[in-house]
Amino acid sequence: MQHSLPLAAPRRPPVLRPRPAGAVPGSRPELAGASATADITRGAARLIADLGYRGLTEMRLANRRRVDIIGLDGRGRFAIVEVKSSLADLRADDKWPDYLAFCDHFYFAVAADFPLAALPGETGIIVADRFAGAVLRAAPLVAMTAAARRRQTLLFAHVAAARLSRVSRSAI
Repeated sequence: MQHSLPLAAPRRPPVLRPRPAGAVPGSRPELAGASATADITRGAARLIADLGYRGLTEMRLANRRRVDIIGLDGRGRFAIVEVKSSLADLRADDKWPDYLAFCDHFYFAVAADFPLAALPGETGIIVADRFAGAVLRAAPLVAMTAAARRRQTLLFAHVAAARLSRVSRSAI
C-alpha cells in the first residue's frame, strides 16, 4: 500500500529567499535552456536541504543513470528529484522510470509556469526557481528493498566522500 507522505518532517519551516529588486514573481522570460535548468535545480536542492535531506546533484546510480538531485534523510530514506525545464524536456525523457527502484520518494521539479497536468500523477511535484522551492504534491512513499537501500547508501557515501576529498585537496 502506498502512502502519500511529505519528503520528511522539516526541522524548520522552509525560508523563501527574497527576489532581486524589480523581479516579477513567476516571470522569468530571460531564462532559457541550461540557465533555467540550473535555477530550478538550485531551488529544488535548497528545498531538499530545508526538508532535512543531505543532497547531491548529478549523481550516477548503480544502473548507470545520472539523477539531477538525490537526497538522503536521517532515517536512511532516499528522494530523487528530476528537473524538467520545459514540456519538450519532459516528453523527450523516457528514462525517469529507471530511477524509481533507487528511491523512496520521486519528484519532478519544474518552474512555476510549467503545465503541471503533463506530469505523471504517481510522482511528487516541486515548483522551484533559483531562490527556493515548494512541494505542490507530495510523492508517495514506495520503500526500496533492503539490498537496494544498502547499495545506494554505500554509493551515496562514496560519491559524497570523493567530492569532499576533491574540494579538500584543492583548498590546500
